[in-house]
This record gives sequence, structure tokens and C-alpha cells, in this order.
Amino acid sequence: MPTTAAARRTRLPLVAYVLTAGTFLMGTTEFVVAGLLPQVAADFGTTVAQAGLSITVFAVGMIVGAPSTALLTLRLPRRLTLTLALAVYAVGHVVVGSTASFELLLAARFLTAVATGAFWAVGSVVAAHAAGPAASSRALGLVLGGGMLANVLGVPAGSLSGQLVGWRGTFWALAVLALVAAVAVVRLVPADGPGRVVPSVRAELRVLRSGRLWLTLATCAGITGGVLSVYSYVAPLVTDRAGLSPVVIPFALMAFGVAALVGSVVGGRLGDNHPYATCLVTAAASVLASAGIWAFSASPPALLGLFTLLGLVGLSANPVLVALAVRSGGDAPTLAAAMPTSIFNLGTAVGTGITSAALESGLGATAPAVVGTVSAVLVFLPLTTLTLLARRPAR
Repeated sequence: MPTTAAARRTRLPLVAYVLTAGTFLMGTTEFVVAGLLPQVAADFGTTVAQAGLSITVFAVGMIVGAPSTALLTLRLPRRLTLTLALAVYAVGHVVVGSTASFELLLAARFLTAVATGAFWAVGSVVAAHAAGPAASSRALGLVLGGGMLANVLGVPAGSLSGQLVGWRGTFWALAVLALVAAVAVVRLVPADGPGRVVPSVRAELRVLRSGRLWLTLATCAGITGGVLSVYSYVAPLVTDRAGLSPVVIPFALMAFGVAALVGSVVGGRLGDNHPYATCLVTAAASVLASAGIWAFSASPPALLGLFTLLGLVGLSANPVLVALAVRSGGDAPTLAAAMPTSIFNLGTAVGTGITSAALESGLGATAPAVVGTVSAVLVFLPLTTLTLLARRPAR
């Protein structure tokens, strides 16, 4: 068993950084549309609410892609799976960047999301294996951190570039970067060795019998449904409610992303010793932040400050919830690890879908904050039940 000091001295293989770049691209593409909604809506002659369906459709694709590809690719060489995922991702972005049909755009976003689910399901496993026992945890944290970094840099940069060169240029750039990443994967990801043990699909499916797993997943859905409803539709809050210029949107997204990255690190550390208390406290803080945005969205300083606060607390319990889900999975970790990704996006799909409809109601631009507040309150139903069950010994 390597010591902690030895683990720190062990260098991560280059493939871990390549896979991190891949998850960075995947994380960027999901929410980059959030900062481009007015441009997309104007280009296709539709409303901002309808344009927001491109986020909802992507979330639905992730719901399907993460668990299904985790099972369907169990016997497929991992290098091939990752390369195909990046190739499909690139093709999907080319279609989005060139089509004049909004329906085709939605279809391409769905296909891209399925490929994203495949990459997330396999990439972390490959990185941990390539790093070896001495550095597998650091490699896994690095790869998963690529998705968080996308909220800090990728989404704001994509939003800003879309305002400078047009929203289609952002998607073409992502397609090119995906092809570069695919070449790097082919060259650097090692082929599966002859001694690789192929997991049993039946054993993986047994995880779905766990009641605690489903309570954890319900909490995942409620959290992301509320927080990302506000995040995805921050554009109308900034421009219509606060009366600010669209130029402010990328900077608001960047502030949210930086806060979310800090919150995820802090939440993960606190959750090591106090997982349920951490989830309960951050859920309560999310209610206050969302309700504050609802009440004070007409004030630019209050809106931007509360939006940043929501980024800090809203997603900080996610690492804890993923750990609880994997723990519930027992000896079937592949599907258990993929399910939170799917359910996070289920919450995003439901939340953004409801918000899209609410934007066209009497709620107007306050709809994201209203949906976010209601969803944050409902989180306490599965989370409180899960906390009470945790006090009882598992059978």
C-alpha cells in the first residue's frame, strides 16, 4: 500500500489530462446555450423559452446516455468507446452550427448528449486505471473536475465568443476541439489488457433494488432541477428583470461557476465526516438564495450577489450525493456511479422544461426563481427520509 506522501509524488499520466479536457468540453456544451438563448431565439425566429428547450433536450439525452451506455459498452474496448463518443459529439456540433431547422438542432443536441453520457461513464474508469492505485483518486478527481471547470471557464467563454462571432461559431469551435481530443485519446489511451474482467450486467442491475439509492437520486434530481433552472434562464433575469446589458451574462455565469467550484470542494470535504448534515444545510441555503432572487431580482447588485451565492451552495452537496449513491450500489459500482449523472440531468430536464413553460405565463422573467425556490423546498422530502434511514443500520 503506497503511503500518502508517495501518492502525492506520483505523477498523473498524460491520458488523465486528455480525459479531463474531454469532460471539460462535455460540461461546456451542456450549458453554453444558457448564455446564448437570445441569439439562438432570434436566429430561429422563436422565443427564448422555446430556445431553452435545447438545454432540456440535452438533459434528456444525458438521462438516456449515462446508464444505458454504461451497460452497453461494458464489453466494448474503452478506447474505442471514448473515441466514438468524441466523434459523435463533433458531428452533433457541426449539425447544430450549420442547420436552419430548429427541430434538427434539438435532435443533434439529443445525440450529442448520449455521446456525452458515454464519455462520462467510461472516462473516469479509464483515468483511474491508467493512474494506478497510487494516484487513482487524484486522477478521478481531476477528470470529474473538468466538468466543474466548464462552468467556470467554458460556459462563460462560449457565451462571450457567441456574442463576438455569433452563437454558431461557438459550436464549430467545440466540434474542432472534440476532434483534437479524439486524436489524443487514440494516441494516449492504452488498449485494454488481456486480463480485463468484464462486469456482469445482471450484477449491475441489482443496484436498482436499493431504496436508499432511489432516495439519494431523488435528492439529486430536486437539487439540480431547482439550481439549474435559475442558471439556465439567467439571461431573462439579467436583461428583463434587472435591466442590465447582455454583456453582463457571461460574467454572471463565470461568478456562478467559480462559486460552484469552491462550493463543490468545500462540500465534498465537509461531507466526508457529516454527509447528511452537509446536504441539509446546503439545501436550506439554496432555498434562501432562490427565494432571494425571486424577491430582489429587480435590483442588479442583489440579483448578481444572490446568483453567485446560489452557485456556492446550490451544487455543493453533489459530491456527497454521488458518494452516497456509489455506497448504496455495493459491489455494482459502474451503474451506481452512472445513475447520479443521469438523474442530475433528469432534474435539469424537468426543471428547465417547467421553467420554459412558466416563462410564458404571468410569472414572466421571475419564473426561473419561482421554479428554483419550489424545487429547493421539495428536496427536503427525500433528503429528510434518507437522513432518518441513515440512523438505522442497513439490513
